[in-house]
Amino acid sequence: MKMLINVPETVVADALRGMAAAHPELTVDVENRVVVRRDAPVAGKVALVSGGGSGHEPLHAGFVGPGMLSAACPGEVFTSPVPDQMVRAAAAVDSGAGVLFVVKNYTGDVLNFEMAAELADDEGIQVAQVVVDDDVAVSDSTFTAGRRGTGATLFVEKIAGAAADEGAPLERVASLARQVNGSSRSFGVALSAVTTPTKGSPTFDLPTGELELGIGIHGEPGRERRPMMTSGEIADFAVHAVLEDLRPTGPVLALVNGMGATPLLELYGFNAEVQRVLSERGVPVARTLVGNYVTSLDMAGCSVTLCQVDEELLRLWDAPVETPALRWGR
Repeated sequence: MKMLINVPETVVADALRGMAAAHPELTVDVENRVVVRRDAPVAGKVALVSGGGSGHEPLHAGFVGPGMLSAACPGEVFTSPVPDQMVRAAAAVDSGAGVLFVVKNYTGDVLNFEMAAELADDEGIQVAQVVVDDDVAVSDSTFTAGRRGTGATLFVEKIAGAAADEGAPLERVASLARQVNGSSRSFGVALSAVTTPTKGSPTFDLPTGELELGIGIHGEPGRERRPMMTSGEIADFAVHAVLEDLRPTGPVLALVNGMGATPLLELYGFNAEVQRVLSERGVPVARTLVGNYVTSLDMAGCSVTLCQVDEELLRLWDAPVETPALRWGR
């Protein structure tokens, strides 16, 4: 496989160096693998810290900035960051108002963030945690006990980040983050396998002419494989899977997310089908976001995430944000 890299061992460090050069509004510690908004710590403000394996960009480092995360900790490709990174990030952004860890539900991430919270507490940093587990495709998977954390991570980080920027206390920011997670569901589809730099070839076998329904963002197995379907058929399956579990009674935020190798031409066409299914099911859509936000390196495919919102959640979603990957209202 051809990749735009030097050697697999330096992929993450090289990317962080490039990020630092492109975004002077961030402080990028390449050696210690921590990305921090340059104005941190912000006096009196709750800080948000997240992280996970690299390969899902722009998640998480691309969401560092006003209105979202205070810091992010990138691990090696598809590998959790270590507790030392998380504690270093928390110390860099804590203003005394506390820190919220946003954790995707993967075993390594959960264990390491729990350990980091204990270490941060020893240093006098108040930490709360929210675990994101929005994927309805499977109950347990290769990396996970329980549901996987996927697209809802973006909703949690944006809405909780807006509340923190408004000066909400740690308990309130954490409560909102949990509300968003509890109101969100996702379902992903793979059209091709993912290739990691260290392996240099597809990590699983997906024959030509087939797709995987319910795939995870590391290439974990989904519900089933089928012959290739049309965009409309995929939308029918994915949206129905989400709605069967979420059962919204009000308007939703919709994220139509690319897995990394699917062009916007296809994603916008797929969004048209998603909107059709939601309309047929009588689900009003308050806002829609389309693009590559929670990716899986070079995997072709998509995911759908829906989050039921009330007036407050929608107001916080619309609040200004300025990060490398998400920005409006400023």
